[in-house]
Amino acid sequence: MRVLIADDELLLIKGLKYSLEQDGYEVDSALEGNEALRKIAINEFDIVILDLVLPDMDGLEVCQKIREISNVPLMILTANNEDMNKILSLEYGADDYVTKPFNILELKARIKAILRRTKGMTQKPNEQTVIVDDFIINSLGRKVSLNGQEINLTAKEFDLLLLLATNPGKVFSREELLEIIWGYEYFGDLRTVDVHVRRLREKIEKNSKNYEYILTKWGVGYHFRYVH
Repeated sequence: MRVLIADDELLLIKGLKYSLEQDGYEVDSALEGNEALRKIAINEFDIVILDLVLPDMDGLEVCQKIREISNVPLMILTANNEDMNKILSLEYGADDYVTKPFNILELKARIKAILRRTKGMTQKPNEQTVIVDDFIINSLGRKVSLNGQEINLTAKEFDLLLLLATNPGKVFSREELLEIIWGYEYFGDLRTVDVHVRRLREKIEKNSKNYEYILTKWGVGYHFRYVH
């Protein structure tokens, strides 16, 4: 597994690199946002760990630019624990968010949780392609097309769509979605679910005022439309 760490703290990079390499990861690093973007453009990484404070550009801008060129899983690192920072990171395409100082064991658990889902380790061979309504979902290739058009989804958006679409009509509470999609290792709040549902709807729904696929059961949660 290849990891890119984008952070301007050399000691943090050194310590994190050493710890991850002990677990068998191949680790690369970037001290600036533009350097990270260049490396992502020409290399294949399994996950990117990105600090929000970089010397040449704002981390949220880097996050946005990464999403323009790649769907690589993205974990945000920051010393800022404000809720708005967390929400903005998710809005800009991050899959997870960790504040400094952090417990290295928690960080590695989150990395493993993301990689388990993005690499389809829990998928069975006969579940590679799922056709639901107008969607074709390749669970192992982690690709989605709607009416023949491929849709670029982040790791968590894909997991969310796959879960809802393969359980049409079943209503999942926000707590259930947080536990299933993000796992017990994730210590986020329920707004994380709302942010990802909103982003997913923006990509697959035709009408923002009349949702066709992902519906809200008020006071309960979300579900994929049931087709008789």
